[in-house]
Amino acid sequence: MPDDASPPTRRLLLLRHAKSAWPDGVADHRRPLAGRGRKAAPAIGAFMARQELIPDLALVSTAGRAQETWELVAEALPHSVPVRDAVAIYEVSARAMIDVIRKVEPPVEKLLLVGHNPGMAELALLLAGGGDAEALARLREKFPTAALAVMDFTVEQWSEIAPGTGRLVQFVTPRMLNEDESD
Repeated sequence: MPDDASPPTRRLLLLRHAKSAWPDGVADHRRPLAGRGRKAAPAIGAFMARQELIPDLALVSTAGRAQETWELVAEALPHSVPVRDAVAIYEVSARAMIDVIRKVEPPVEKLLLVGHNPGMAELALLLAGGGDAEALARLREKFPTAALAVMDFTVEQWSEIAPGTGRLVQFVTPRMLNEDESD
C-alpha cells in the first residue's frame, strides 16, 4: 500500500542563459545572445519538451541574454508557461537565489530559473545532496552556457528547500545534445 503521508516531490530546473555576445558599448544587463546561443536555447527547449520537463512557472533574470534564452526555449515547449521577470536572480549568490525559490507559491510543483554563473553553478552544487553520480561529476566540472540541471526535492513546499536536500536527476549541456544527434 503506498504511503500517502510522504511529501510530494518538487522539481527545480536550473538553466544558465545561452552564449551571449559582447557588443561594444552595450551594458552587461542588455547583452544579447550570440549566434551559438540562439542555436543552443531552442535545442535545450526541444530537449525539455521531449523529456516532459515543462515547468509550472519560469523565473527569468531581467538581463537581456536570459530573457532571450527563455523566449527561444519557450517556443519549443508544447504549451505556454507562466513567466515572471526576476531581477532578484541577476548576478546574486546561490543563497540569495534560495531565498527567491523559498518564496514560490506551493501550487507550483515544477519551477524553472533562468539565470547566470557563477550563481547557477553554485546553487546547483549547494542544493545537490546526491543524485546521478555522472551528472554530479559533470556539474562539478563546469556549468556551461545553456546547460540545464534538473533537481528533485521531497518537500511539501518550496520554503522547505535547504542546502544538500536536492537530488540531481539530470545535467544536460548543448554539446551533449549535439553528440546525441550525431550518433
